[in-house]
Formats: sequence, C-alpha cells, structure tokens
Amino acid sequence: MATKVSDYVLQRLRDWGVEHVFAYAGDGINGLLAAWGRAENKPMFVQSRHEEMSAFEAVGYAKFSGKVGVCAATSGPGAIHLLNGLYDAKLDHVPVVAIVGQTNRSAMGGSYQQEVDLLSLYKDVASAYCEMVTVPEQLPNVLDRAMRVAATKRTVTAVIIPADVQELEYSAPGHAFKMVPSSLGLPHSTAVPQAEELRKAADLLNAGRKVAILAGQGARAASREVQQVADLLGAGVAKALLGKDVLSDELPYVTGSIGLLGTRPSYELMRDCDTLLVIGSSFPYTQFLPEFGQARAVQIDIDPGMVGLRYPFEVNLVGDARETLQALLPLLNAKDDRSWRETVEENAARWWEVMQRRAATEADPINPEYVVHALDALLPDDVIVAADSGSSANWYARHLRFRGSMRGSLSGTLATMGPGVPYVIGAKFAHPDRPAIALVGDGAMQMNGMAELITAAKYWERWQDPRLVVAVLNNHDLNQVTWEMRAMAGAPQFEPSQSLPDVRFADFARSIGLEGVRVEKPEQVEPAWRQALAADRPFVIDFRTDPAVPPIPPHATLDQIEAAASAIVHGDSDRVSMIKQGIKSKIQEFLPGGPDGDDASDH
Repeated sequence: MATKVSDYVLQRLRDWGVEHVFAYAGDGINGLLAAWGRAENKPMFVQSRHEEMSAFEAVGYAKFSGKVGVCAATSGPGAIHLLNGLYDAKLDHVPVVAIVGQTNRSAMGGSYQQEVDLLSLYKDVASAYCEMVTVPEQLPNVLDRAMRVAATKRTVTAVIIPADVQELEYSAPGHAFKMVPSSLGLPHSTAVPQAEELRKAADLLNAGRKVAILAGQGARAASREVQQVADLLGAGVAKALLGKDVLSDELPYVTGSIGLLGTRPSYELMRDCDTLLVIGSSFPYTQFLPEFGQARAVQIDIDPGMVGLRYPFEVNLVGDARETLQALLPLLNAKDDRSWRETVEENAARWWEVMQRRAATEADPINPEYVVHALDALLPDDVIVAADSGSSANWYARHLRFRGSMRGSLSGTLATMGPGVPYVIGAKFAHPDRPAIALVGDGAMQMNGMAELITAAKYWERWQDPRLVVAVLNNHDLNQVTWEMRAMAGAPQFEPSQSLPDVRFADFARSIGLEGVRVEKPEQVEPAWRQALAADRPFVIDFRTDPAVPPIPPHATLDQIEAAASAIVHGDSDRVSMIKQGIKSKIQEFLPGGPDGDDASDH
C-alpha cells in the first residue's frame, strides 16, 4: 500500500520522538485521522473537549517535559480555536507545533465552507515559522523545520496541510533543482559570553554591597549555579512567577515571587538593593524593579533579542544561564559583610509569619488563603502544580513553598483564563508517574475546566499515578477583576459582570466517575486535601471561599487604599465584608514580627 502524505506526517513525528498529539477531530484533517488508524494511534491522539484545550494541553506538556508540544485541529473553526493556547505558548517561550487542516486546494479563493486564510491568521502567533504544504515533496523539510525552530527558539510554529494534500501519495524530495531535502535532529550548543564581557559583569557585581538576583524560568537548569553566585555575593533571590520552581523556597535568602502577585520581601529586596543580576527572565513590570539609577545591573539571557529590556542594564550577557554562570563564578569575590544577606533573610522569615497569620484570619465561609496555605505542608515532593489566572494565582504565588523536585507554572505573560486544568492534563501525559494539582477559580472552572474533567475521566486509568487534584476556589465572583476595579479604578463591584452562579463542581466530578467533595467549613479543609491526595483517581475539591478576602499587593500604596475606599463610598455590594477582611488582612503586617516592625505598639 502506498504511503500517503498523512502517513508520512505521523511517521516523521514518530521519528522526532513525538509520543502525544493533543487534538480534536474535524473533516479538514480526515486524512490524518485515517492515518492515525493505520498507525495504531502512534503518536497517541489525545482528545480534548475543545481545540483551545488541545493547545493548552500541548503547552502544559511542553512546560513540564521540556519537549516540543504538538497539537492538531481541523480547518476553519478548529484552527481558530487553537489560537489562544498558541499565544500562551508564544508569550511564555514554550515550544509548540500546530498542525492544522485546510480546505482542498481546488476550493481556495472560492469563499468555500470553512475557508480561512490561515497563513495570514497564523503569521503572528507562528511568526518564527508558518508554512502550507501544497505538494508532497515539501515534506519532510516543512515538518522538520517546524519542529527544529520550535525547539531551538522556544516558540510556536505551524504546518498547514490542505485536506486533498493529506490524501496524496507521498513522494520524497529528489536530488534535483528546487528540491529541498531535510534531516532529523536538533543542534545542541551552549553559548557563553566573551571573556571581556564576563569580566565587566564580575567587576560590577563585586563592587555591589547590596546585591539582588531575579531568577526566571531561563535559570531552571542553573539552580546550583544561582545558589553559588548568591552565596558568594551575599545576595537575596527573588523569582519571577514562571521561575517559581527554579530555587527551593526553603533557602532562607529566597524571597519568593516578585510583582503584583509577589511578596513583601521581594519588593523590599528590589527597593533597597544597589546591584541587580537578572538571570533568564523578561519580567515585564519595571515598577517592581529598583528605581532607575538606584542599582547597577547585569542581565543574562540566551536570546539576544530579549537583553536590554525592562531596565537600564550596564552589562548584557548573551548565553546559556548555566554555562555563563559557571564561567562567571571564578571571577566573583566572596563578600565578607553579610549584613545585607541577614536583612534579606529576616524579611523573608517575617513574611512567612505574616502569611501564616493571614491564612488564619477568619472569613465567611472559608479564607482562600487558608485553603492554599494548608496545602503547602502536604505537597508531595514530586508534585506538579498549575495555577489558573485570577485570585488563585495570588495564593499560589505567596502561600506555596516549592522544594525538592516540585514543578509549577501558570499562564505568565498572556495571563489567560482557563489553562489550569488542561495544563495538568498535559503534565500527566508528560509525567504519568507524578501527582498533579490545579488551583483554579470558579470562573475558569465554569469557562472550560468542567468540560476538561471529562478528558481526565477518559484517560486517567493510563497514568501510573492516578492523582490529579483540581481545587476550585468557589466564591461566586470573578474576584481578580473585582479587586482590580476597586483598587485601580476606584469603582464598585459591577455585579452583572462579576457575579457567578453557584455550581457544585464535586457533584459533577462524581457524575462522570471521578471523586470529589464540597468543603464549606475551615475544619474540613485539611482533611479534604488529604483525602484528595490519597485518592485512586482524579479528585475535585469544591472550596466555598470568601470573595471579600483582598489580594493586597506587596507595596499597597495609599492611592490603592484610597481607590478601595472610593469603591466603598460608591456603594460596593460587598463593602461591609470588604472593609472587614481588608482591615484584618492588612493588620497582620503590623503584628509582632510583621514586616514593618517588631512591636505592634509602634504602629
């Protein structure tokens, strides 16, 4: 039997080591679906409930495996649905290849059903490489380049294959004019800056008295080297949210996350330092970095297009984080004065005490900070955690201390709603022997998380470790936007846009063969976590949480406090609870051991 283009596509994916394709069916890829049948479902076709979820699952798979994620969809609406997940990959620098169908070549330009100009549609999200296959001889080159560019540039690429081309007999490119042969394999190289640049960076860092390090996801393979640099320089280390799993939070000089969802000690680290070293991060919020002119700064990034951004760096080192730090370490001098490091460690220790007190603050019915804080001590050493966008990301950033081989991520730059559940599903295909937890809000769960539980129900029995816990912070409110309206615009809650119906998520989980429990009292929180982490199948915990617990930013300015007050004056529907919870949460910072002092009487 002749090999069709569709057969060859799957064969080439197998040659590249692709084991899973996250996809949804449609007649624009009927040829590929038939080929999957002939190939005995290798690579495995993982069926989501929606193409956007396929893309998110590919992103989760890529984030937690380090491999290229692959997703596929039909022409027209299927290709359109992939876009949000693909943009999530592009903005977070995650390698994902999208394979999409298209109408027959004979119908192109004829306003045919489901005909969309996919080359134009995808030219931004897959700007690094996007091609349409019109003759068999374009393969394997197009597919090889899509895989290679995605992997080496850590971005999105796309291959568009018209339906009739999928059915053509495959013919390899020959040794002839205008033929482009191709080969497998990824180039491996480690870029290291020139010696002169390394010396400049070392001189700057050696001259600093109060050194701060900001580590992002690009430093993940350099964890040991980051620790060595921090110890030599007596530095504190803050982490961008995408780099939350780069360093253990048990290290006393690690101040946790930075930014609006970050910690007070990270804010203080940047506020008070005189020297900044940024490693593998494009953290975008300059207002959380040192004041311009306050700190001398060095940046290390493997992408020359990403250096020099966000801050007026004196030295930009283009290179692999691990190799660059290894070359830099012999040039650094150990600092004898450890007073800065001691201050950083004291601030970090006080912050965790504040978090414990805030988690213990009473709320109606349950404090969401307590829900996540209670999980911290129960986290399995090899757990994979995903947080959705929204207020759940605040508590993920502040209350979970990563250690050991724990991994975690969220939609960092796009900050889209909805990836929490599909991320952990993708993670389970990457690591079927590890437990996974998704922290999501009720808005994201209603948007798409409930439907994607069906995907978990379809596949969980294939996983060696069946534990996949979905924790829903169910507060009947689109809470992050509600608080942003209050703090940034001084506007009261607009209930028609913010209020959510109550959904019994655990009941739904049980109805499709999973397990679940609804938690409505604080004393039920820890037992529910323990039950879920001991379950023999995916488990949903429906936590009824208080929407009036404020995600107070680490820098809590007077303007924001006044804006929140304005919302109260203008008649916020939840103003009584908001005042009560806002005061109770903020006062934790002024109790003994709080970050602003040691004695409450001083304030």
